[in-house]
Amino acid sequence: MSNSAAVNTTNDMVGKAVPNVTFRVRDNDEWHDVSTDSLFAGKTVVVFSLPGAFTPTCSSTHLPRYNELAKTFASNGVDDIICMSVNDTFVMNAWKQDQEAGNVTVIPDGNGEFTEGMGMLVGKEDLGFGKRSWRYSMLVKNGIVEQMFVEPNVPGDPFEVSDADTMLDYINPQALKPQSVAMITKPGCPFCAKAKTLLHEKGIDFEEIVLGKDATSVSVKAISGNATVPQVFFDGKNIGGSDDLEVFLQDS
Repeated sequence: MSNSAAVNTTNDMVGKAVPNVTFRVRDNDEWHDVSTDSLFAGKTVVVFSLPGAFTPTCSSTHLPRYNELAKTFASNGVDDIICMSVNDTFVMNAWKQDQEAGNVTVIPDGNGEFTEGMGMLVGKEDLGFGKRSWRYSMLVKNGIVEQMFVEPNVPGDPFEVSDADTMLDYINPQALKPQSVAMITKPGCPFCAKAKTLLHEKGIDFEEIVLGKDATSVSVKAISGNATVPQVFFDGKNIGGSDDLEVFLQDS
């Protein structure tokens, strides 16, 4: 993505207050005003801002990883994680639902006021986007920016420093990150239900991939080498079915 306006990559907002903006948010079919004071006052907040909801990098990596690490951020003193974008509230709400990102607060900076105040409003007219946010993240304590990670001002859509892991490493380099867990299931499968119960009892979050909706039996065999479900994966390693998972959890 090109940018027709200069983006502020100097981090000169560090040590300053975030812009004073009131956002128009749609919640439960009603309009609400959400102020920056209500979002930041007396809180430690991680903010990550991106070019647009439903766009590739934002949907495949940026938002999902912050959502995945939300509990770890919370255990390291973060009160909220905010995803900011120059989109309207209907788009942001639909994107959050589509992404199942319940651990992240989405804020629509529809008029670009907050983003402009941060020096991060850029032109994406070549893509038909109009004015959008440059990709960045920041740690805000009681409304004051403590640290920022701004993507380099180079052509395209750089994604090198505003990711969740970089932010977590800044907050606590020794923070224990959760394992990435996924499970392939099918509706009505008692063994799948058992496996989900085992994970829930251990407090382990996982992503569920449902046959007929997210994958096919061919996918299961191609990925795991087995045609049966469930198939459980920890950090890319295939643990197996529900009985295998039970043994794995007992030994770990």
